Amino acid sequence: MSAGSTFTAAMVQMRTGLLPGPSLEQGVTLIREAAAQGADYVLTPEVSNMMQLNRKALFEHLASEQDDRSLKAYRALAAELRIHLHIGSLALRFSPERAVNRSFLIGPDGNLLASYDKIHMFDIDLPGGESYRESANYQPGETAVISDLPWGRIGLTICYDVRFPALYRALAEAGASFLTVPSAFTRKTGEAHWHVLLRARAIETGCFVFAAAQCGMHENKRETYGHSLIVAPWGEILAEGDIEPGVFLAKIDTSKVETARRAVPSLQHGRRFGIADPKAGPEHLHLVRGSA
Repeated sequence: MSAGSTFTAAMVQMRTGLLPGPSLEQGVTLIREAAAQGADYVLTPEVSNMMQLNRKALFEHLASEQDDRSLKAYRALAAELRIHLHIGSLALRFSPERAVNRSFLIGPDGNLLASYDKIHMFDIDLPGGESYRESANYQPGETAVISDLPWGRIGLTICYDVRFPALYRALAEAGASFLTVPSAFTRKTGEAHWHVLLRARAIETGCFVFAAAQCGMHENKRETYGHSLIVAPWGEILAEGDIEPGVFLAKIDTSKVETARRAVPSLQHGRRFGIADPKAGPEHLHLVRGSA
């Protein structure tokens, strides 16, 4: 990472529909708007191509990575606009019975720089009757992913991953200066946890956090929280969306990563430790990796 380099990051906030075609049209319009405003790096939300709760309908419209029209269109768009385009995730066919939730980082030449499959599946029952079983349709990923931008290294994650801080520390220890959390947070969990979780991930790692979000009431009757965020390494919010589709930008000064980590060098201070369980006796001391 070159000291003191700057670039403009844009979060594209969407309200993805049931079908890939109209969702692609919405995404392309907003990405063009971001580029017109000077964005060098543009991030879209989780499941930018379609939001289907019905399994039969989902699999009717899924395509493989090789055949997906949205991915092909976004690669061409990145090359046309000469930007780093990060598609937060697409729902893709993994096998006849399983989908995958996959993020794509595309370079200004249209080539794929990195892809990441969401590791942590959103399987929860919320108060009030909302229930989600992502693992019923999706194959979880098993590998954390880091890639290079001209301004530093970037770590790829998706939505529910944000509740597992060890992933973010590992990415920061591997050299990430930027962490991405493209999301489709529910309104209920977003109102309670969205801001504090994203700011915590930034502060813990001394990284910028980029979180493009889905927003509002979708065709599938699911309501998402919106409030796309760009968070600085010290925890300040540099840009924030509302609850409507749009583009939200901030100038990124990469020197803030070093400044934050020098002020609080917690990435260097992690230590191995054990967990003593008095009920199990000393022979059952659990060893935990604090940090390498």
